[in-house]
Amino acid sequence: MKVFFLTLLCSLLLACANNTPIAGKPIPQRGDRSTANQLAKADFDRMADVELAENTQSLRNLMLKLYKRNPHELAKSTSDNAEKMTDWVFESALQHHWKFKEIGNKQGTDAIFLTFDADYQNDRVLSFIVGLQTMLLQAHGNKTDFYLTDKIEPQHIYNVARNIEIAAWKLSNAYDVSGKLYLLTNEISEKERNLSFEREFGKMIGRCDLYAIALAEKSQRLISRVMQSIATAAFLPF
Repeated sequence: MKVFFLTLLCSLLLACANNTPIAGKPIPQRGDRSTANQLAKADFDRMADVELAENTQSLRNLMLKLYKRNPHELAKSTSDNAEKMTDWVFESALQHHWKFKEIGNKQGTDAIFLTFDADYQNDRVLSFIVGLQTMLLQAHGNKTDFYLTDKIEPQHIYNVARNIEIAAWKLSNAYDVSGKLYLLTNEISEKERNLSFEREFGKMIGRCDLYAIALAEKSQRLISRVMQSIATAAFLPF
């Protein structure tokens, strides 16, 4: 039964993966999958590795999409193109530690709130993505690699899924004083139907919910399910 459950869990997580299939290579492809450190990992540690890595990739995709839909926000931070800025933000975490003076070094929900602050004049894409990424890291104990000695609270992972839902709703429904969306995302018109942002957020929420429920089942801990209207919902704590 345990083998079946873990096989099912792996299959569902992989179904949410972003990587494009390549003949002969596993999905998702992880560089440390054959190294000795895997001996210090339980099955659920490996699942945490995959869940966090794939959600981080989703945020990377979203940042690139947001900059391309909102080039005026990119220009507030750099003269580089969207790809270079996105690469720098996600590949230089050991240097900046997810703290950026452009957004007052804010992280988590504080950075997300900044995105929809009418008085804020700096890069709203940066504040939104940094807020989501640091919130995701906080829910995982500010770690990106998990081992037998690590403990992840399933309630925290469940809460971050709800917070992603709220952030995604705000992105599509928060307007400035002139009646315009703070950031452009999905586009539905007679000429084009682009729901790629919605799908990416859906993947993230699905991964978090799946891992939270599986982890709660494994550790025999209950998840408190919060019922609230998304339009008036407050971000949940960790």
